[in-house]
Amino acid sequence: MNTITVEKLKERLDSGEELNFLDVREDHERAEFNIGGKHIPVGKIQLFETEDIEDWKDQEIIVYCRSGNRSGIATNILLQAGFEKPINLAGGMLAWREKFGDK
Repeated sequence: MNTITVEKLKERLDSGEELNFLDVREDHERAEFNIGGKHIPVGKIQLFETEDIEDWKDQEIIVYCRSGNRSGIATNILLQAGFEKPINLAGGMLAWREKFGDK
């Protein structure tokens, strides 16, 4: 499974790169803080309910959750479902907020 650090992701964002984000947390977690993208909770990913991101099948997708665990699960499921480039955000939103706050 491919991963990306919060530092590398921030560099890419700061350079203006357009990225596909997939937040796999629950609604209440997303409402608290997120870095954007589509929202499909990991439970729906586990049921292969990925219609909203089918157009991303051959594109890089940065998958994130609270700590990196659920996004790791989702990344593996996406690979099994034929998505070519899902990447897990190591440490998730906990690492992001520890390093960058709410920016």
